[in-house]
Amino acid sequence: MATQERAIRTRTAILEAAGAVFDEYGYASTTLTMVLQRARVTKGALYFHFQSKEALAQAVLDEQVQLGSVPPQACKLQEVIDITFAVAHRLLENALLRGSVRLTVDQGAPPGVDHSGPFRQWPEHLIVLMEQARDQGELLPNVQPRDTVELLVGAFAGIQLMSRALTQREDLGRRVSLLWGHILPSIAVPGLMPSIDTAPDRGARVTAADLAG
Repeated sequence: MATQERAIRTRTAILEAAGAVFDEYGYASTTLTMVLQRARVTKGALYFHFQSKEALAQAVLDEQVQLGSVPPQACKLQEVIDITFAVAHRLLENALLRGSVRLTVDQGAPPGVDHSGPFRQWPEHLIVLMEQARDQGELLPNVQPRDTVELLVGAFAGIQLMSRALTQREDLGRRVSLLWGHILPSIAVPGLMPSIDTAPDRGARVTAADLAG
């Protein structure tokens, strides 16, 4: 049991270090030596978990959707909104998430790294919640859940890139709030609008509640 826990800690340390390095330098300029130095683990430990830079990058990418966890909400549209705010907030402090997002939009990744995976995984994750929102009568009749979440994922990707370029994502919460201000009237039933929380600080409150839970 102790050996297993140590292996989990080592793998986590490597992933977090890799996320930080990929975020700072991009895929092409990152080397395993840089990750080793940042993680402070041996070469043997790294190769025990990841046999190549490609495998390490894929593992960082595969962590992304899990890093969007939020407490469940009775209003499923609010839960979808909370995920976007939680991801925006965690991008400020979570190196693994930042590295995963950088790899997602990094066109320099080789064919062996599926950097497009999150663009498929996020819609598949969010569409379940959006369909529940539809079934609970939260959405306007003409709303197509898949079309809506694919638009949302694409818009978020662009907004976070712009926010990173301009303010190192310090204003991302405000930008996500503005995004929902434009999207919500076109998808939510009018009676639901007053109870939906899209304040810029929603991400901080949601992530705090997730930690407390």
